[in-house]
Amino acid sequence: MGDLVRYSYRLAAGLGAIACLTLVGSSLTPAAVAAPATPATAISAGGSPADRPRPLRPVAAAAQDALWSQLTLPEDRRPLIEAIDHSLSYLATPKAVADYQDYPVPGVTRDRVYRSLQRLRRLVITSPSNQAFQTALRHSFTLYQSIGFDGEGTVAYTGYFEPQYRASAVPTAEYRYPLYRRPPTLDAWPLPHPTRLELEGRDGLAGGQGPLAGLELVWLASRLEAFLVQVQGSARLQLTDGRVMSVGYAGRTDYPYTSIGRALVNDGIIAPDDLSLPNLLAHFEAYPEALDVYLPQNERFIFFRESGGGPPTGSLSVPVTAGYSIATDKSVMPPGAIAVIQLALPQRNSAGDWVSLPTTRLVLDQDTGGAIIGPGRVDLYVGSGAEAGELAGRINTPGQLYYLLLRP
Repeated sequence: MGDLVRYSYRLAAGLGAIACLTLVGSSLTPAAVAAPATPATAISAGGSPADRPRPLRPVAAAAQDALWSQLTLPEDRRPLIEAIDHSLSYLATPKAVADYQDYPVPGVTRDRVYRSLQRLRRLVITSPSNQAFQTALRHSFTLYQSIGFDGEGTVAYTGYFEPQYRASAVPTAEYRYPLYRRPPTLDAWPLPHPTRLELEGRDGLAGGQGPLAGLELVWLASRLEAFLVQVQGSARLQLTDGRVMSVGYAGRTDYPYTSIGRALVNDGIIAPDDLSLPNLLAHFEAYPEALDVYLPQNERFIFFRESGGGPPTGSLSVPVTAGYSIATDKSVMPPGAIAVIQLALPQRNSAGDWVSLPTTRLVLDQDTGGAIIGPGRVDLYVGSGAEAGELAGRINTPGQLYYLLLRP
C-alpha cells in the first residue's frame, strides 16, 4: 500500500494503494461519453469467468503510427527518468514477481516490462530530437490499448494530489479532530470492523473513548479537513509550532468507500450537474451540522503514519512523480509499466487562465485505488499543494490509455 489517495471535483477517484476514496462520485458514465473504437484486434477472453474480456488489446499498425507521431520528449526529462527509475526499482522486488504471476494478458510479463523500461530510459536520455525519439519508439515498441469502461477504449480520467493543511501536535480548543495511527492489532480485529460512527462518534470527537484511544497522531481544526486527509490518504501539515509534518496511509478498516457527495445528490440537496468539490465544501460550510449526518455514511476509516517528509508513495511502495505517475486497477493493468495517456488536460495559459489542451504523454503506472475499478479508470497524480489541488479538480474527462512494450 502507498500513502496517497485521491479525490476529484466531479469524478470518482480512488483509494488504493494508498487508500483510494471517492469524494463526490462519478459524473462520467458510458452514456455520457463515447469514443470511437481503436482499430485493433481485441484479445479474447481470459481469467475467470472464461468469457471475460482481457483488459488490453494490441493496437493495429496504422493506429500505432498515428500515436508515435504525437509522443514528444518533455522539456525537462528528469522527472520522467525519475519515474522510470522508480518503476525499475519496484520490478526488481519479490513483490513484482508475485504481482505478475497471474497477470491476465499473455505476453505481458515482468521481464518484458522491465526490459521495456530499460530501453525507454536509454531513449529518453540519448535521443537528440523528437523525431529521433519517435523513430526509435516505432522501431522498438508495440502498443496495447485498454479496452476502457465501454469495451471501445474510453477511459475516465481524474486527478489526485497531496493536500496541505494546518494542524497541531497536541490537542487544543481549536485543533480537536485527530488523525489516528494504525492500531497495532488491526490485522487481528474481528470482522466486521467497527464503523466510522463506532470509532469516532457522530461528531468525530469520540475516538479517544474506544479502540483508538492513545493512537492520536496529530489534530486538525476542521473536521472536514481531517476527513479529506482520509480521502487523500496523505498530507503535508503545517504545525502550529512551526514544523512541517507529512503523514501517509498506514491501513484501513474493511469497508467499501461511500461517496458523501453522491449521498447529497441522492437526498436532493445538490443537483447532479452541480456536484463538485467547491459546492460540496460550500454546503458543509453553510450547514456544518450536516457533517454529523453524512460523514458517518462512509464507514471506511483510514489510519496514518508520519512519513518523515519524504515524497508520497503509491501502491508499488515507490514514490509517485507529479505529472508522470498514474493510478489504475492493478488487477487488470500491468504494475510499473510504461503507459501513454491521451486526454484533454487542463493547464494555465500565459494569462493564467485554465484551458484544456489535447495531451499525449508517457507516464508510469505506479498506483492504484479501491474506487478505481476495471480498465476504464485512470487517476493522474499532479503534485502537492493548492495549485495541484485545483488542477486535480479540473481533470474530469474521457480519453484513452495505452501501454508500451518491447516488440517480442
